[in-house]
Amino acid sequence: MAITETRTLPAQFIEDLGKDYGKQLTAATAAPLDTSKFAPSVAAQSALQKQATALTGAGIGSYQPFLTAAGTAGTAAGTALGAAGTGLGIAGSELTGAGGTLGTAGTQLGLAQSALGTAGATTAGASPFIGAAGTGLGTAAGLTGTGTGTGTGSISSYMSPYQSQVIDTTLAEFDRQAAQRQQAISDQAVALGGFGGGREGVMQSEYQTGSDRNRASLQAQLLQQGFGQGAGLRQQDLTNQMGLAQGQLGLGQATLGLGQAQAGQAGQQAGMAGQRASLAQAQAGMAGQRGALAAQQGSLAQGQLGLGQFQQGLGGALQTMQGADIARAGQVGSADQAQTQAGLTALQEANRLAAYEPLERLGIYGQGVTGLMGGYPAQYQFTSQPNASPLAQALGVASTLGGVYGNVTGRKNNQSSDIQLKENIKLTGKSPLGLNVYNFKYKGKDGIYQGVMAQEVPWASSIAENGYLQVDYSKVDVEFKRLN
Repeated sequence: MAITETRTLPAQFIEDLGKDYGKQLTAATAAPLDTSKFAPSVAAQSALQKQATALTGAGIGSYQPFLTAAGTAGTAAGTALGAAGTGLGIAGSELTGAGGTLGTAGTQLGLAQSALGTAGATTAGASPFIGAAGTGLGTAAGLTGTGTGTGTGSISSYMSPYQSQVIDTTLAEFDRQAAQRQQAISDQAVALGGFGGGREGVMQSEYQTGSDRNRASLQAQLLQQGFGQGAGLRQQDLTNQMGLAQGQLGLGQATLGLGQAQAGQAGQQAGMAGQRASLAQAQAGMAGQRGALAAQQGSLAQGQLGLGQFQQGLGGALQTMQGADIARAGQVGSADQAQTQAGLTALQEANRLAAYEPLERLGIYGQGVTGLMGGYPAQYQFTSQPNASPLAQALGVASTLGGVYGNVTGRKNNQSSDIQLKENIKLTGKSPLGLNVYNFKYKGKDGIYQGVMAQEVPWASSIAENGYLQVDYSKVDVEFKRLN
C-alpha cells in the first residue's frame, strides 16, 4: 500500500552528523553490556556476625537443662511437701483417733462403773423378792391343818359373810311355802266337809313332819355348801400363796443372776476400756513419729525448692550473658559488614561508570546533534510515496531515530528511573523494540508505575540534579505511566 510521506530535512551537515551518530550508536549498542561487573551485590556476613549467629543457634534452649533441673527440683519439693502434708494429716488423724479412743475408753470405764452400780442395785433388789417369798411360804404354812376355829386361815374365814342371810332367806321362803301348803290342806278339807276332822289332822301332821325334815335337810345342805366353798377357797389360797412365794423366789434368783451378769459385763467393759487406752497410747506414739518424719520431709522440700530456684537463676544468667555476647558480636559484625558493603557498592559504581562512559559520551554527542537540530532552520522539504518495507512496518522509522530527532518534534519526557530509587520491581513484558517493561514502586511513595530501568537504556538516560539517573521516555518505545 502506497504511503504519502512529507519530511522536513535539516541542513546537510547536521544530517551527516546525525548519520554519523546513528552509526556510532548502532556500533555502541550492537554488543550487550556485561552488567555482571556492576550488578548489585550484598556483602557476606562478617566473622563476628557468623559467630553471633552460631552463638544464637547454640544458645537457643541452652538454658533448658537448668530449667529442667529447676522443674525437677520443684517437682521433688512439691512431692516432698505433699508427703509432709499427708504425713501431718495422717498424724493429725491418728492423734484425733487416739483422742477418740481415749474418750471411748473413758466412756466405757464410766459405763463399767455405772454397770457395776446397776449390778449392785439389781443384786440388792433381789432381797425384797426373796423376803417376800419367805413371807409367802410362812403364810402358806399357816394355811395347813384342819382349818378349825374362827381366826385368820380357818375355813370359816373363807366362808361368805352373807351365808347366814342366804340361809335365813331360803328357810323363810321354805316356811312361807310350807304355810301355804298347810292352808291348801285345810281348804281341801273344808271343801270335802272334813275340816277339823281326824283325817285333816293326820294330813297336817304328816305334812308338818315331812316339811320339818326337808327344812332341816335344806339347812344342812346350805351349811355344807358354805363349808365346802370355804374349804376350797382356803385350799386355793394355800396353792396361790405357795405359787406366789415360788414366783417371788424365782424373781429374786433371776434378779440376782441379772446383777451378776451386769457385774460381768461391767468387768468386760472395764477390760475393753483398758485395751482402748493402750491402743490410744500406741496411736499417739505413731502420730508423733509421723509428725517428726513430716518435719524432715518439709525441710528436704525447702532445700530442693532452694536448689530449683538456684538452677533457674543460673539459666537466666546464662541466657542474659549469651544475649549480651550475641548483641555485641552482632553490632560489631554489622559495622564490618556495612564497611564491606560500602566497598562493594563503590566498586559496583566504578564498574558501572566505566561501562557506561562510552555510552554517556555518545549521549553527549547525540545531545549536541539534537541541539543543532533544534536551533538550525530546515533547508528543504520533499514528499514521496514509497511502499512501507517490512522493517519500517515492524520498528517504525521514528522509533529508530527517535533518540536523535526527539527535539525536532518537541517530545521530551524526563522521569526519575534509577533502579536504586525503586522497589517491588516486576518484569511484565517487552516493548516492540525489545526493551524490558517493568512495574515498580518508588521508595517512600505510594502508587505502582510502569516504565524501564535507566541502567538498561543508557542512550535515553542522564544524571539528574539529585545524582540519580533519569530517562527521557521520548527516546524509548515504552510509555511511563501510573497504574493506580
